[in-house]
Amino acid sequence: MIHPSQVTSQHSQRFIDTMGKKRVLVGYGIDVDAVANWINTCDGSKQNPTNVSRGIYGATVGIDRLLNLYSKYNIKATFFTPAHSIESFPTQLAKVRDAGHEIGLHGYTHEYVSQLSAKDQQTVLDRSIDVLSRFCGGKRPLGYTAPSWSTSKELIPQLEAAGIVYDHSFMHHDLQPYFAPDNSQSWVETNMAESAEAWMTPMSALKPSKVVEIPANWHLDDWPPLQPIPGRAGAQGFVDAHVVEKLWMEQFDFAYREYETFIFPMSIHPQVSGKPQVILMHERIIEYISGHEGVEWMTLGDIAKEFLEGRMPGVEVQGGVDL
Repeated sequence: MIHPSQVTSQHSQRFIDTMGKKRVLVGYGIDVDAVANWINTCDGSKQNPTNVSRGIYGATVGIDRLLNLYSKYNIKATFFTPAHSIESFPTQLAKVRDAGHEIGLHGYTHEYVSQLSAKDQQTVLDRSIDVLSRFCGGKRPLGYTAPSWSTSKELIPQLEAAGIVYDHSFMHHDLQPYFAPDNSQSWVETNMAESAEAWMTPMSALKPSKVVEIPANWHLDDWPPLQPIPGRAGAQGFVDAHVVEKLWMEQFDFAYREYETFIFPMSIHPQVSGKPQVILMHERIIEYISGHEGVEWMTLGDIAKEFLEGRMPGVEVQGGVDL
């Protein structure tokens, strides 16, 4: 594995042969939340069985439709799967595995990492790695995405210690891979109950980890605009799929105009993108993107490998100051 300190020289040397050529790595990250996200009520309160049925729809109808979609276009994707989903829907997830798609980590029951102690975070990570590894015949997962992209200071160090190659939870960039900061940087939240002198201080310098970041992006996520949750702010659910398609394609058009090389990871959910109108949206998106020179479809794990092996330059994330 390339250490972050080596990335600039090695990448520039290996990338020199492809300078001036468009290279665009596109991939789907599918969060197979199934019922896990619905029963993650945090305080143990009972869930509405109708919401649970929506998760069952995603694990059955949604997965089948997405597998058909990817088979039609010969695309391999990454299915980030809570261990609970594998244990609850093994036959369905076996279809994903046996079709050659990547299966990545997504917690146990879609619990929010930011609300767990460091010990519980480690317990969930260890259990999830074990479940996925056994399900995949001893092959350890390469990647991880945090449920709801709710992270913690401990997350990246724990992933690195566990040998996880890449993460898909942070947003330091939107179109380039990079080594995720280790989150050792410090900052001080504003607290109006204290004097201004207590919180007027800059953020300390970022330090890279050895974990590749394939960035997350709420503007390339199907859940907020297309999944109705009555009573929850931000869950619109009834946005015209053509509006969402336009939003996504304008991001692609900008990237294609401005960058010779970039990545374009899209985040979707079977219980959302398995709906008929959204499947049709994805067909149009796939056909539009595929019509551009230099586009390659691959798993997010393969995108991370392209970065690590110097075939996709990426960027170095910088920020903060030495205190």
